Amino acid sequence: MSRVAIMGSGSWGTAFSMVLADAGSQVTIWTRDEEVANQVNGLHRNESYHPGIDLPESVAATTDPALALDGADLVVLAVPAQVLRENLAMWAAKIPGTSVLVSLIKGIELETMKRMSEVIAEVTGAASHRVACVSGPNLAREIAEHQPTATTIACDLESSARLLADACTTDYFRPYWTTDVVGTEIGGAVKNVIALANGMAVGMGLGENSQASLITRGLAEIARLGVALGADPLTFQGLAGVGDLVATCQSPLSRNRTFGLNLGRGFTVEETIAATKQTCEGYKSCQPILALAREYGVDMPITEQVVQVLHHGRSPRSLAAAFMARDTKRETVAATD
Repeated sequence: MSRVAIMGSGSWGTAFSMVLADAGSQVTIWTRDEEVANQVNGLHRNESYHPGIDLPESVAATTDPALALDGADLVVLAVPAQVLRENLAMWAAKIPGTSVLVSLIKGIELETMKRMSEVIAEVTGAASHRVACVSGPNLAREIAEHQPTATTIACDLESSARLLADACTTDYFRPYWTTDVVGTEIGGAVKNVIALANGMAVGMGLGENSQASLITRGLAEIARLGVALGADPLTFQGLAGVGDLVATCQSPLSRNRTFGLNLGRGFTVEETIAATKQTCEGYKSCQPILALAREYGVDMPITEQVVQVLHHGRSPRSLAAAFMARDTKRETVAATD
């Protein structure tokens, strides 16, 4: 039986702990919140994020990171993107030297514009074959309810990707593996920005044509940036690309869509932040994503407008106007269009 440390007790970290436990691992969740630890250990629940859902008995929790990490074969990182570096710096010396480090985080670091796997490798010194990521249409509440879903497991080394896929295969969670870490992470991060835009469209009362157009052109932006960074364009046709994009743009369970929805309905950015109880990765990641696009000469008009609305005081209605005002062009393949 594998030992797993889940570093973070939010909705996705808790749901993934259930998957790993149901697949046969012994799981320990690290949390800052003693009440959460007591709930998990005493009631087998995390009522803060998944009320009414029973956790497997092989899931425990602790507020001591050293205890969670002790002897872990897998270390699953499930904290917000912008605090990963700080937390890893505190945990690095306690992480077993042979463990595989798995990112559930769908964001890009401010200032450095680094993907999460790059941050992990830089802070811990772990070789690429020990760093993996999980991305796909994985809305945490649905997984906690054991609704069937599929996902993408990515690692530079095929054998590591396969081992991790085996470790999280259940009758409701179906992983596929890939060695395209860049494409998997870019798909997971940028789709949050497109979901913000789509949420704004829904909040403004725009219909299915508008949403389908935004999602499709959003996929083109994701693919363009990914390919510029060295990703396989086919990745964006899969679960980590269009699959994750559709789920995040369309589901009311999506934090990024809901954030955009409130903006489209007339909330200010400050009011929307106050109403958001969980991390909305797209809010901060949209800025380094746009900076990364500019560095590589990639055109990302939807992302640019989202940054303008969230961080420069633009109205959400300007997003639709800017989108429609673009020059006409031939539609070609998403990766180069």
